[in-house]
Amino acid sequence: MTHHGSGRFDVWVPDASAVSLLANGQQYPMQQVAGAPGAGGWWSTPDAPADADVDYGYLLDGDTHPLPDPRSRRLPDGVHALSRTHDPGSHAWQDAGWSGKELRGSVIYELHVGTFTPEGTLDAAADKLGYLADLGIDFVELLPVNGFNGTHNWGYDGVQWFAVHEGYGGPAAYQRFVDAAHAAGLGVIQDVVYNHLGPSGNYLPRFGPYLKQGDANTWGDSVNLDGPGSDVVREYILDNAALWLRDYHVDGLRLDAVHALRDERAVHLLEELGALGDAISAETGLPKTLIAESDLNNPRLIYPRDANGYGLAGQWSDDFHHAVHVNVSGETAGYYGDFASLGVLAKVLTDGFLHDGSYSSFRGRHHGRPINTSLVHPAALVVCSQNHDQIGNRAIGDRLSQSLPYGPLAVTAVLTLTSPFTPMLFMGEEFGASTPWQFFTSHTEPELGKATAEGRIREFERMGWDPAVVPDPQDPETFRRSKLNWAEAADGDHARLLSLYGSLTSLRRAYPELAGLGFAETHVTFDDDAGWLRFRRGSVEVLLNFSASPVRLPASRGRVLLSTDEAILFDGDSVALAAHSGAVLTAGAEVASS
Repeated sequence: MTHHGSGRFDVWVPDASAVSLLANGQQYPMQQVAGAPGAGGWWSTPDAPADADVDYGYLLDGDTHPLPDPRSRRLPDGVHALSRTHDPGSHAWQDAGWSGKELRGSVIYELHVGTFTPEGTLDAAADKLGYLADLGIDFVELLPVNGFNGTHNWGYDGVQWFAVHEGYGGPAAYQRFVDAAHAAGLGVIQDVVYNHLGPSGNYLPRFGPYLKQGDANTWGDSVNLDGPGSDVVREYILDNAALWLRDYHVDGLRLDAVHALRDERAVHLLEELGALGDAISAETGLPKTLIAESDLNNPRLIYPRDANGYGLAGQWSDDFHHAVHVNVSGETAGYYGDFASLGVLAKVLTDGFLHDGSYSSFRGRHHGRPINTSLVHPAALVVCSQNHDQIGNRAIGDRLSQSLPYGPLAVTAVLTLTSPFTPMLFMGEEFGASTPWQFFTSHTEPELGKATAEGRIREFERMGWDPAVVPDPQDPETFRRSKLNWAEAADGDHARLLSLYGSLTSLRRAYPELAGLGFAETHVTFDDDAGWLRFRRGSVEVLLNFSASPVRLPASRGRVLLSTDEAILFDGDSVALAAHSGAVLTAGAEVASS
């Protein structure tokens, strides 16, 4: 679709009778430009400043308070203030030698810019890229960085999708970060949120029918993907995706909660996004990876478009997380209830999902559908043992490492990084960070801050939590305590765990069958009563003891590639594993010390 919004200050306001541009303190009346069917309502002015950076906003229908641009590239004074122009072409890119990364065989590292370092900026995060490369990471996945209300936030309350939060360093810092990542051999995946907007600073409804009033999802009014005016709204989203993939040289997008996209069109927005990613990949000669977060267990997301799929490169499998979490922690409340056995974990390892048409007790209905394994590879499923949601949406934002010792954490690491899928780590997981990652906001409106805090406390009070222990998201200390403490990474079991993670990523590269073989090549055996599970991928065998007692399990005599405990003892066709330990073997060689 071609629109008339290609001018520097063109803006879509289909129902306005008058629009003026306020630029550098001067008003410029705008004129409507005739558009193609479904694409009218654009306003333009030939007299606006043509070069240099400009602070600007729009006055609609005689208003005296200017509104920021829905496509703002910069918001130096926050989401309620004037926009500032930014030319992405002004950056001298240094990544001409970058050849890109494919999802298969890769390891993803999810981080939140504001809490990853003490400074909480993109430039400070760039200083840690060498550490991530040494750890064996392939992709850095940034939680949303777009413009949001206040100084700190998870990013999912964003209201300005084209801007980079100024507190992180703005768009110029973002470009420096991507350049530095590529120089370190790391791809960048940007988390984007197209299913809702935050509660403060969302001026889109003043401009046009961006939202469907009264049609709410979990977080607020749904984005208008299929109603009147939705042609331009979809174009707005596709242009935003192209901004990251093309202008900012990003290697992929993580699409937040796509199950909340209300789209009844014959061609779903996700299919259009998949096609866009492929088109930019063909244009640039670099892989562009789109990954959907979805709780639908619907593999259509990752089926090729010529097989009636959406053609995305990957989707999250929460079932893997739940099965791992239950088996290392013993927690079975809420949605963990269906996952309380090693049999469930075995099914997830071989089939990708637990719920592939089975009954979900948490939902009170059947859920999901089987994966057609002839159409997709296991690497299309992105899995984790921890992530921002699964930690931060707990009452006190506690990590596994705050309640589990080294042994179960080591078992978790081995399982996640030797699985058939694409593993994703959450920042600090690799050294068993003792810091929580809690839900934090910094809404500038007192009433909104109060409502957010009280709503959070009520939610967990209903679940039986003492309100006194639920952190206040508006308290700046909640944000500060969520920052990583990097000093502990060099100490004791933290350092031991970090070394294990590095060994596992090296092993994954050295034995490509771990990540390269298909679904049918995963062979699992287990004993729920004894607490052990074993799976094989090609010549590599992974042995895991989830129990608090030593176990003996069947295993072929082979070379020990890695062990989380000091000794692996073979006796005929069996092997002894210490409590809460794991080992990786390869067949066909004499036993070697780990």
